[in-house]
Amino acid sequence: MKKSFSLLVLILATAAVSFAGETVSSKKVVVPADDCRFRAHEWQLDASTVGAAGVYNGQGKQGLGGNWGVNYFFTKYLGVGIDDSVGSMRNAGMTGFDGLQAGDSLQADLLLRYPVCAWNLAPYVMLGGGASWGPVSQGDGNVGGGIEWRLLEHAGLFADCRWLYGTSGLTMALPRVGIRVNF
Repeated sequence: MKKSFSLLVLILATAAVSFAGETVSSKKVVVPADDCRFRAHEWQLDASTVGAAGVYNGQGKQGLGGNWGVNYFFTKYLGVGIDDSVGSMRNAGMTGFDGLQAGDSLQADLLLRYPVCAWNLAPYVMLGGGASWGPVSQGDGNVGGGIEWRLLEHAGLFADCRWLYGTSGLTMALPRVGIRVNF
């Protein structure tokens, strides 16, 4: 009886050890936080200086003014924007206040950007249209591009240029340089 009991205990102990398997340690997967300063669902406010240079009916035009704008990005890469440039224009080659006229250009654009998060840079392209008033009043289309550099998480600098194409002979470049605040 003792031998049978000892044999049964030995068989059960051997079976328990053989079915125990390997010891598995629990490993946690740590996902690093996204430290990119360019995000989806992002609102932006722009304030900039704007220039103007181009041709209308064969006559060169130039100008300088200010610009404000609002942008919204649905994704990290795709957004829409609207901005208004207000300033003065005159014929190229004129000086002082000779031929000075007020000008306004309201534009809406589809924005495509490609953030380079490691450098806090985002080159972008713009495609849209709007209207211009002043020495020339008309609807127009535009195409352009630029770059944004985020100095801080919610503020940066940008520079871009768009080319306006109008139905009545307006072809004009509107370069901008300014600050951009995002939230």
